[in-house]
Amino acid sequence: MTTPVAVTFKETDNEAIAGVEGRVAVIVTPDGKLDLSARRVNRLTKGAVKRLVESEAWGKMKPGQVKSLAMPVGMAAEALDVVCLPRSATVEEARKAGVALGKVKGDAALLVLAGPLRRVAELALGVALRAYAFTARKTAPVEKAGTVTVMSNSPEDAEENFKPLRAVAEGVFFTRDLVSEPANYLTTTEFAARIEALSDTGLKIKVLDEAEMEELGMGSLLSVGHGSASPSKLAIMEWNGGEKDAAPLALVGKGVVFDTGGISLKPAAGMEDMTMDMGGAGVVCGVMKTLALRGAKANVVGLVGLVENMPSDRATRPGDVVTSMKGDTIEVINTDAEGRLVLADVLWYAQEHYKPAAVVDLATLTGAIIIGLGHENAGVFSNDDTFAGHFLKAAEAEGEGAWRMPMGQAYDDMLKSDIADMKNVGGRPAGSITAAQFLQRFVKDDVPWMHLDIAGVASVKSDTTYAPKGASGWGVMALNRLVADCYES
Repeated sequence: MTTPVAVTFKETDNEAIAGVEGRVAVIVTPDGKLDLSARRVNRLTKGAVKRLVESEAWGKMKPGQVKSLAMPVGMAAEALDVVCLPRSATVEEARKAGVALGKVKGDAALLVLAGPLRRVAELALGVALRAYAFTARKTAPVEKAGTVTVMSNSPEDAEENFKPLRAVAEGVFFTRDLVSEPANYLTTTEFAARIEALSDTGLKIKVLDEAEMEELGMGSLLSVGHGSASPSKLAIMEWNGGEKDAAPLALVGKGVVFDTGGISLKPAAGMEDMTMDMGGAGVVCGVMKTLALRGAKANVVGLVGLVENMPSDRATRPGDVVTSMKGDTIEVINTDAEGRLVLADVLWYAQEHYKPAAVVDLATLTGAIIIGLGHENAGVFSNDDTFAGHFLKAAEAEGEGAWRMPMGQAYDDMLKSDIADMKNVGGRPAGSITAAQFLQRFVKDDVPWMHLDIAGVASVKSDTTYAPKGASGWGVMALNRLVADCYES
């Protein structure tokens, strides 16, 4: 698995700057003030930093942006990165600066002269999150990314503040790796094995096989995997870091390792992207790893349904009726609306076995949410305004886009079936909303619930705020913040 770049914090040593190789970054305020380290670099480069900050180009710089000078005179470094950042930078500004440095860093070692900067740990997180590449399936040797050293006037404080953020970075990378993996590598069996390996972090892991799920009556989930040679599984991760008797927060993820659409076969163009249809499960796994690594003082359980949706002589057909664990019958109109069939049974299992304080489900569920919100925001659906409000606040704080969507009886009525308790689709209009209404039927009345449709944000074709194009890891930071703000004792 990909590990975040190593970050170390040291006391400021301006005399050592001249001989440092790789890249060196100095921080200059938007109004052009240089701290002691920046002044030292300015002297070494015979005034190059001062000339830059007095130029017209610097006047157009915004906090968090970087200007790079190649092969600076008087220094052994291959590049000098001048960062525009106030000394009392906000969290967002500090992370943005780190992201900019992570983007230009490449494989070189990086020395950041942070001096008196307050948000040193947040800057380091930005560097770590952006310095990511999925290289596991390349045969050519991949050069190991150079380390990041941060010189600070308070290195001990910076290191302490970075510890929980390092756990966040590891969780995000775990999610990105899972979402990036080809389906012939990340089978349901391999996915379950990677989850079982998380027991090393202190998580309690349990994996149910098809026989156990059949005994539980999980006909909705099992119907999705009928056409595949890969066995369906339910993987459960428990983190019990809170009070012994406190009800847990339940995180439920859709883990369709590949989605052909089943008998309702998808068009060939773009089907290769369906390796990311397990994105919801990937986020749940990343959050659980983060919580364990940072020792969160909360009780949280993550449950992911792992299936593959393939066409075959055994596959579920359009028009078939399946029975969920809840006991409700579902007329399968479209086998490509399979994620909700998986989530229905996992949601019910979570409530029956864990009596959670609240439930969040995540899924790359509908193309309709991309039409509505693009790739900037995940769709948020909820039966509880307060619960949804807490999450939206957490997502905003972490810079992860999320937008509340409506629900209502008129949308629910679109799921009526003539031969079963419900259909699995309600037609093209309001497709993401009717999908959420379907899921709500498997949520008990007294349970706060939120559905996150992450189809537009789990994997994207251009850079995001914190990641290069591809798997983003969206949701790990926001849900970790939700746990910290609302569930830690």
